[in-house]
Amino acid sequence: MNRTIRLISSSLFLSAGIFSAFAQANATDILSEIKKEFAPDSRTAIFEVNATENNGKWTIKGKVDNNILKHNLLAGLDAAKVNYIDSVSVLEYTQEKPWAIVKLSIASLRTAGKHAAEMATQAIMGTPVKILEYSGEWVRVQTPDQYISYVPGNSLHKVTQTEFDSWRKAKRYIVTVYQTQLIESPENELTVSDLVLGNILEYKGESGDYIKLSTPDGREGFVKKSEVKEFSSWADQEFNAELIKKVAFRMMGSGYLWGGTSTKVTDCSGLAKVSYFANGIILQRDASQQALTGEIIAAEDWKKAQLGDLVFFGSKSGKVTHVGIYLQDGEYIHCSGRVKLNSVDPEAESYLTTPFLSISRINGMIGTKGITTVKDHIWYF
Repeated sequence: MNRTIRLISSSLFLSAGIFSAFAQANATDILSEIKKEFAPDSRTAIFEVNATENNGKWTIKGKVDNNILKHNLLAGLDAAKVNYIDSVSVLEYTQEKPWAIVKLSIASLRTAGKHAAEMATQAIMGTPVKILEYSGEWVRVQTPDQYISYVPGNSLHKVTQTEFDSWRKAKRYIVTVYQTQLIESPENELTVSDLVLGNILEYKGESGDYIKLSTPDGREGFVKKSEVKEFSSWADQEFNAELIKKVAFRMMGSGYLWGGTSTKVTDCSGLAKVSYFANGIILQRDASQQALTGEIIAAEDWKKAQLGDLVFFGSKSGKVTHVGIYLQDGEYIHCSGRVKLNSVDPEAESYLTTPFLSISRINGMIGTKGITTVKDHIWYF
């Protein structure tokens, strides 16, 4: 269920019940309750709203990322009979070009609109993003996994709704090898752009063993046919734990980078995302989010785990901070310092003492909260 549908469903429930509890609440309390109910995770929702009072009248000012979120906020204030001035903007309705497509092989997205800010995640060429707002040369965007962060504007090809719809219907190809290059021609191997696993480009023609493709910003070149696959056919694949394992192992020994979600370099949850995306599956960004998805299995039942399950680790208090991909016989692959193998079996030589918290099975749970396929995501098709 996407976030908009969830908000609509929750709105009906909230208006029928919770709003009645606001009768004696003030504006600040209502803002807190609406945020808790509809936008508890600032990584995937924007609810930057504050309330100030002057002579019994409240000014409600700020920004949200969804019109229904604003509707629920105002409905709560109305139910409490709060005297207020509405100065809340809805970001997703403010852009002439509300969409963009990442035009670099890998773009780094940060927690704030500056290069010195912490890296939050990465997005690869062909990733569609929703533009929320501009901050100087930076753009605040939302990625298909609903993650919100900032990216330099020159990493994006910005499009109108009509242009975005055309891109979704266009014939496209996806890179299926670990890394390659888009070259000027089969005879002239000058690089137009580097490419990594999962990059999506538009089809322009063929020449022998090569296929002509275009980056989102219109740079054209050639790639070997053996290194790409027609996008809609690729997206129609079934769950394949062996493929997920193969992609993860292809990164064996590569280093750790906080926020990394590409084959060049990853963090722990990035390794899971990259490996699953190769199978056409979009996971949530962070380990703490991934741990709340799928069929959850108790850590002590690890012998029931199957290839491809996600295994989660963290603090003694139960806070999830790390994730790996289960292999077999207690062994898992993960990125901690580098991509490597360890075991959840206390008897194994490669056992780590970090608290083992839970297991999430993704297989059989596609379409449930936080797990979708590329073929079913309306930003891609």
